Amino acid sequence: MTDQIGTQASFMRGGTSKGLFFKWEDVPQDPDQRDAFLCAAIGSPDPYGRQLNGMGGGVSSLSKAMIVRRSDRADTDIDYLFAQIDIESTVVDYDGNCGNLSSAVGMFAVDQGLVQVPDGPTAVRMFNENTEKRIDCHLTVRGGRAAVNGAEKIAGVSGTGSQIRLDFRDPGGTRTGRLLSGDPRYDVELQDGLELRPSFVDAGNPCVFVDARDLGLTATELPGDLALRTEVMEALEAIRRGTGHVVGLAETPEAVPASVPKIGIVGPASKSLTIADETIQMTDCDVQVRMISMTQPHLAIPLTAAMCTAVAARIPGTVVEELARPVAAGKPLRIGTASGVVPALAEVETKPDGTFHAVSASVYRTARTLMQGTVYAPLPNAEPSDEWAAKDD
Repeated sequence: MTDQIGTQASFMRGGTSKGLFFKWEDVPQDPDQRDAFLCAAIGSPDPYGRQLNGMGGGVSSLSKAMIVRRSDRADTDIDYLFAQIDIESTVVDYDGNCGNLSSAVGMFAVDQGLVQVPDGPTAVRMFNENTEKRIDCHLTVRGGRAAVNGAEKIAGVSGTGSQIRLDFRDPGGTRTGRLLSGDPRYDVELQDGLELRPSFVDAGNPCVFVDARDLGLTATELPGDLALRTEVMEALEAIRRGTGHVVGLAETPEAVPASVPKIGIVGPASKSLTIADETIQMTDCDVQVRMISMTQPHLAIPLTAAMCTAVAARIPGTVVEELARPVAAGKPLRIGTASGVVPALAEVETKPDGTFHAVSASVYRTARTLMQGTVYAPLPNAEPSDEWAAKDD
């Protein structure tokens, strides 16, 4: 038996993330073998944090995979499972979805023949198995393949591409089953006695929102500067885990998953610099957000977190609603991030009992296939089954 297992894959950019894309039948069906394969293919665990021995890039937005298949559901075309691979351990997290990579799932499905759609503007109906939510991916098809060239520009990505619109239907309650798990704010006390009142909103992915001023921040900090502020990063992780425990995501703060909830530092619209040394004027955005993902400051904002931010801005009393500039119904919230401004549209209705329902959330992205071929992964500590070994090239 060879020292490596190889299988067909595409390496794709979706929004501000990159990852490996597989057809369902091309990965190990045993969950443990699948996780071992994904870790080896992406280059984890890596104590150096660079993932040089795999396809990852040493940051959470580049350590991901999507597994896609035709759907048996009457109202959807494809099902997909998102895997967030930890960089320094063998943990493969399936607790949330990736909105950025979701923008490439429709393209992958079209190009791989998993769906049959006509040329021109079309939609791929997708079901995310992590969150059990429906997403419609609107894209353009040319010559039987998803269009790549276009005029759409998104923050954090050089160049332009063909516009992809993701409509997340009924995005609330992805993990908790509820948009809010109580009041718009929670009381959280840290070990050093600091008391904060963050907000927890579960839409697209569950997120914790903290007023930047409570931590002596402005929400205009650059990711590299934030990463160096060890005490702040430790406090944010404690707030994230503490809030996750309070709302019922885990029995203890220590058991709260690494990928969810994400935590965002929120500030009012203000002038700021991006990582490309470009200036965002106060009038260019409605709110400033710096999001932490997998304990790392995100260079832009996870797309599901952008949607959750837009939903939170429509709920009275949340940290986002209190700090953001009011936005008219039907207009997107312009989120200032370290890579530029990210617009996100949300519709939230108030029910007769006074609770809130997230009707939909929409975002715009671009995507591109970067490479297609065989991905190899050494599996020194796992014996693949004969069925899986037969896939070896």
